Amino acid sequence: MFVMDRKGSDMYSLPAKELGKEDITSLSSDLAQRIVAALAREPLYPAELAKRLRVHEQKVYYHIRNLEKAGIIAVVRKESKQGAVANYYAAVQPAFVIRFKDLEETTKLGQGRNESSFLEPFIENGQLNALIIVGSPDPHGPDKARSRDGYYGMDLALFLGTFLSYVPKVNVKLDTEVREQDLQNNLILIGGPIVNKVTEKVNDRLPVRFEQGNIVSTLTHETYPQDECGLIVKIRNPFDRERSILVVAGKRFSGTRAAIIAFLRHFDRVKEGNLKEQSAKAHVVEGIDLDSDGIVDDVEFRE
Repeated sequence: MFVMDRKGSDMYSLPAKELGKEDITSLSSDLAQRIVAALAREPLYPAELAKRLRVHEQKVYYHIRNLEKAGIIAVVRKESKQGAVANYYAAVQPAFVIRFKDLEETTKLGQGRNESSFLEPFIENGQLNALIIVGSPDPHGPDKARSRDGYYGMDLALFLGTFLSYVPKVNVKLDTEVREQDLQNNLILIGGPIVNKVTEKVNDRLPVRFEQGNIVSTLTHETYPQDECGLIVKIRNPFDRERSILVVAGKRFSGTRAAIIAFLRHFDRVKEGNLKEQSAKAHVVEGIDLDSDGIVDDVEFRE
């Protein structure tokens, strides 16, 4: 659900959650509304929230309990603070709606494509629900590697944008900017383990992974040494089992390009399972140069 407003020729929108009439009381006080407004901007834990709003912490806890029970806010992460675990809360949506009559048919508005189940939970209800992580272009890690994959990541981001109807902010980080709490999100990782250190962290969990400079499949027991080979793998997030990770990477930047091209040109094939094991969302693709100009411009699925 979205709330929309037109200003001149521009259309503005926010995703919204519909509240039941029984939930209205949890938002009846000025402090409750200030709490939700603050949590719609960024996740905070109660003590920090009380300090910002300059109110007693117990008052904040009272409203936090009521708002969480009403489904208006929710815990989005947990951190250790001075020997205790702090719950960070955020508003589940930036807007809320109370409806007093049934919806009526109206003019259809343009919207993003229906998302594929393959893209869940990275895209939900027309919104990006993931952190995209690309390798830093600066020398980093033991190999002092520089990533060139961010360039191709732009193509993937544009493709994902066709499924979105709301983009609140650019949710992209370099691997060198990632902190432990970031790993508890749904993640889209671009680039192999040498240039993207987050890919390195999860590489051993992938059914198709990087080993000794090659791509190796634990599903087919095949090894792919070609530089133009890339992989596309979707797994549960080992840092938070309720989240997921999508890895789009290659041995070298040409392999990552091949994996990106597979997304752009052969997404229907990407959505399917591995040829050996249909339940595994894992593929190996090899880039090919159709027009002989030295640049990968299409792919073949190896598995």
